[in-house]
Amino acid sequence: MSAALDSLLDLLDLEQIEQDIFRGMSRSAVVPRVFGGQVAAQALVAAGRTVPDDRGAHSLHAYFLRPGDPGAPIVYSVDRIRDGRSFTTRRVVAVQHGKPVFHLSASFQVHEEGMDHQAVMPSAPDPENLPTAAQMLPRYADRFTDPRMADRLLEARAAVDLRYVDAPPFATAGEPREPRSQVWFRTHGKLADDPLLHVCMATYVSDMTLLDSVLLAHGRGGWSVGDVVGASLDHAMWFHRPFRADEWLLYDQESPSASGGRGLGQARIYTADGKLAITVIQEGLVRVPRD
Repeated sequence: MSAALDSLLDLLDLEQIEQDIFRGMSRSAVVPRVFGGQVAAQALVAAGRTVPDDRGAHSLHAYFLRPGDPGAPIVYSVDRIRDGRSFTTRRVVAVQHGKPVFHLSASFQVHEEGMDHQAVMPSAPDPENLPTAAQMLPRYADRFTDPRMADRLLEARAAVDLRYVDAPPFATAGEPREPRSQVWFRTHGKLADDPLLHVCMATYVSDMTLLDSVLLAHGRGGWSVGDVVGASLDHAMWFHRPFRADEWLLYDQESPSASGGRGLGQARIYTADGKLAITVIQEGLVRVPRD
């Protein structure tokens, strides 16, 4: 296991300070606020720790309310909304400096058999033949507003092996493209067999690139290039089938719409053997900076 992954696992290992109340720490992100994937994953950890082990997460719906302060702890308060025979529902509010910064609703289900069908996995090249982030990012260092941005991105994503199938938005800024993108990802090291851990890790990664397809449609390079400003607004995920976040997962993303200063991204995450594991939808604030 890499040191970066070990550090991320420590970040997700929340401290319980009272019944149904947990505290998590943060670390600096590329932008001057808490990374949205971190707070979403931590909130799901908090919810999962109040649920029986025989119930796996099958969906989450979340809103990002305020920018998180990376220099202060986050307190997660869990509300036990419902405990049914098959389903369990939890609501989590993340608070910093006395104000809510994030709200999550999550549902957990006892495993059961039922009807089964799925969308076919799209074609994608073998991830082992794609450049790593360490190989790819330095090529575009001259495009970033901050000369240290490539190093900062590498540090922020060091726990995850994330490989772009096509050029990322910052590589083709000024050239509108089809609003579709693909990345492969897995953790830099093996994880324990706890299913909740793998779901939380996928939740963490899901916030990294989902709005890329919005930027591609308009030839924008993104926050690191400085030609847009924005933030995640809401995030929803459905977990369909078992998967491991330490094995290759294909994140197939597209944007069906952008309007009103907001952009919508939707995606499907497949295992390497073609099983549809997760569906993700996110809307983000995407604004062109004013002169």
